[in-house]
Amino acid sequence: MTKNTRMNKRQFLKTAGLATTSAVAAGTLAAPYVKSQSPIRWRLQTYAGPALAEHVIKPSIDAFNRAANGEMEIELYYADQLVPTGELFRAMQRGTIDAVQSDDDSIAAPVDVSVFGGYFPFASRYSLDVPVLFNHYGLKEIWEEAYGEIEGVTWLSAGAWDPCNFATVDPIRSLKDLEGKRVFTFPTAGRFLQRFGVVPVTLPWEDIEVAVQTGELDGIAWSGITEDYTVGWADVTNYYLTNNISGAWCGSYFANSERWGEVPEHLQTLFRLCMDSSHYYRQHWYWWGEAHYRTTGGKLELTSIPEEEWQTVEEEGLKFWDEIAAESDRSARIVQILKDYRETMQKAGPPYRYG
Repeated sequence: MTKNTRMNKRQFLKTAGLATTSAVAAGTLAAPYVKSQSPIRWRLQTYAGPALAEHVIKPSIDAFNRAANGEMEIELYYADQLVPTGELFRAMQRGTIDAVQSDDDSIAAPVDVSVFGGYFPFASRYSLDVPVLFNHYGLKEIWEEAYGEIEGVTWLSAGAWDPCNFATVDPIRSLKDLEGKRVFTFPTAGRFLQRFGVVPVTLPWEDIEVAVQTGELDGIAWSGITEDYTVGWADVTNYYLTNNISGAWCGSYFANSERWGEVPEHLQTLFRLCMDSSHYYRQHWYWWGEAHYRTTGGKLELTSIPEEEWQTVEEEGLKFWDEIAAESDRSARIVQILKDYRETMQKAGPPYRYG
């Protein structure tokens, strides 16, 4: 070793100290999450009350919290618990809450696609129609496009729930029986049902059972029979109409954009997996429940409007589609997708469509 390359002890310690400091600094900047750090905390509100949430969201949120391993925790709140359902979108946009599970229609999302959330008349016949439309017919990209134009909220995922049938105090056996019925339902469904004399009523979710008991409501067109039994509505109504205006409710998950952006990629992936888990659970739970409670429920008597009479309602639904299509170019694109899908299903025949 030459004189120029020889390093004394003092120089070595000084150089090593600088190297160690640099390594620590670099390690701090790229430090992985450790359990001693405070977890990311979200407040998520669902459209559902406690009994229904036990099925439609709670298992997936519980699973997420376990799998997140202390890195993130989601606090789940039920219908109207923190914010009235109709104000959920604005509350999420402001950051009052971090995420929402509901439909675009009920939370008054300020986008033209919101009319297609919830129960858009006759858009689906079965629950599988919804994920097919989103994943194979382009609705996913249209929803991303629409919410991409809105500040502060990110649309995450859509899935199917149950059909839209009437549960009523008095029997419905003809279209005439619908006239004057005060019914709790969704905004767009109510707008459509007004054509047949139905009077849509908006109330907080937890007040519905009492409203039926006091006569403020004559019935409910907010769900299928599975929910009627699960949440207690089968205890205050007497009849269930087998005809429905939609085969599946279309609901979504949304998040405050800033809060979503703060979530690391691996936790975003975990949350997406848990949303998919929720979508899958509902597919089989509702499919089971709609048949189970019709045949063994014992509380509600089934009634039906004759098929030839109900056909006039379906035909009116297609007129409604064209009216909505005229409201915006994007709505027109969605309606065309629904028409193309309907034609494909009819051509495919059973089990896709009968008759």
